[in-house]
Formats: sequence, structure tokens, C-alpha cells
Amino acid sequence: MSTDITVIRDPDRLRYVAVDGERRAAGFIDYQESSAMVALTHTEVDPAFEGRGVGSALARAALDDIRERGLKARVICPFITGWLRHHSEYRDLLDDAAPSKASE
Repeated sequence: MSTDITVIRDPDRLRYVAVDGERRAAGFIDYQESSAMVALTHTEVDPAFEGRGVGSALARAALDDIRERGLKARVICPFITGWLRHHSEYRDLLDDAAPSKASE
């Protein structure tokens, strides 16, 4: 699992960045954003951090941020598409998701 990984959104670079406790970049997700949606386009994890849950930490943090900001997600990145297959709790964020019963 991840070891002391923090994910921050860098809106100037249109990127979610994962850093370790020593502030070394461990990975990132590139994104594009409109007023209603965030498109997650590409994920990379530094080879030195592979197998430590950095990709999962990035996916979870990005999707949590999108939810908190009341936006929808369009997932173009194959890694996040695969990650979502195991994390159905985020499927309501997808731009093609049906509205939940609570919002009808």
C-alpha cells in the first residue's frame, strides 16, 4: 500500500500530483476541466513507487476532489477505467451515469 503519499491538485498544470513524505513526485494524473466536468486523461507512476498504491491514491483523491466540487468525471485514462471496475462507489461521478434516486 502507499507509504505516506499525499495527493494535491495543481490547477496551474492541470494535474493531480502524488508526493511522498520527502516531497518527491511519485506520480500524477493529467486532466482537462470545464465548468461541469473533469476529464481524467493520463496517469503515470514513477517506477520507483510502483506497487505501493500510488495509482490508487491518485485515482481516489482525484475522484474525491471532483465529487467535493460538484463536478462530473469523464475517464479517458485506461488505468482509472480499470480502477473503477473495482470501486463502484465512484461510478455516480461518471458523466454518463444515471442520476441517483436522491437527486431525482
